[in-house]
Amino acid sequence: MKKEVVILIAEDDEGHAALIKKNLKRAGISNEIVHFKDGAEALDFLVGSNGGTPHRKANIAYLLLLDIRMPKVDGVEVLRQVKGHEELRKMPVIMITTTDDPREVENCHTLGCSNYITKPIDYEKFVESIRQLGLFLMVVEVPQLN
Repeated sequence: MKKEVVILIAEDDEGHAALIKKNLKRAGISNEIVHFKDGAEALDFLVGSNGGTPHRKANIAYLLLLDIRMPKVDGVEVLRQVKGHEELRKMPVIMITTTDDPREVENCHTLGCSNYITKPIDYEKFVESIRQLGLFLMVVEVPQLN
């Protein structure tokens, strides 16, 4: 992945967020990573919800790793708002969640998520999933946002 892509992680579980960050780095990802503790923080950064101004910068490529089950605003609603937003809709959104319910997977893809990764319960499998995600991120092209 090109250096200028900023990875956004919306994940309320601090342990999972730390594992994701650590294992992306282990996979060779040196990009800036920004962590949000819930969907509301992510939306505030991206679209300036709560009447504020977005904190994202113009002409930067962002990629969002998004958990579904989060307080305040869940990941499905974040995905819906991102994909409904003129400037943000082309941003890749990868769902990373414990939910493997086929209806949830289908719903997220219908709303426009790029990929859907189920968090394995097993620690080693989770680490391996994130390592593979890191390898994927090294080759994917991500468009800049206006």
